[in-house]
Amino acid sequence: MSEGIANKAKALYGDRYAEFLDNLEAYKYFPLSVYKKVENFKNGTISVKFKGISGRIDRAAGIAFDLKQNGDYLVIRANPLENNVVMFRMRKGKRSSVQWIRNIKIKSNKWYVLTVKIKGRRIKGYLNGKLYISYFNKTKISGKIGLWSKADSYVFFDDWKVKSE
Repeated sequence: MSEGIANKAKALYGDRYAEFLDNLEAYKYFPLSVYKKVENFKNGTISVKFKGISGRIDRAAGIAFDLKQNGDYLVIRANPLENNVVMFRMRKGKRSSVQWIRNIKIKSNKWYVLTVKIKGRRIKGYLNGKLYISYFNKTKISGKIGLWSKADSYVFFDDWKVKSE
């Protein structure tokens, strides 16, 4: 069923079909793996290698940060299916876009390095060393960190690195 909806949405909405699917409750699954060795990440660099293998709706790989006890967090993710890098905010179970960078060539079955750098309220997101996201948050970053994915994404993660400053 989900593949059929995804195909019809792509036919109707073209390259922006993923944004349409994002608004359907059935596709709002965001697997999150919290890195327990770091209690409170404030400043530094987080990076991970990822390879998007499959998924009809998504192939999203992300780094979650500023994760609060109530479940609110920020995430920077890359998606080879959509060829984009996005920063999302999760607040009270609702996801909203902070920055959305489209038309980036990201291939499935190829390794990439996703990096998040945080200094105070400044957040930067990189893919293979190239800056795509630059955002000044309203508050200082302070919280747990982890790996993030979405919907039916089948993604490999490797070489997780965390450097606090």
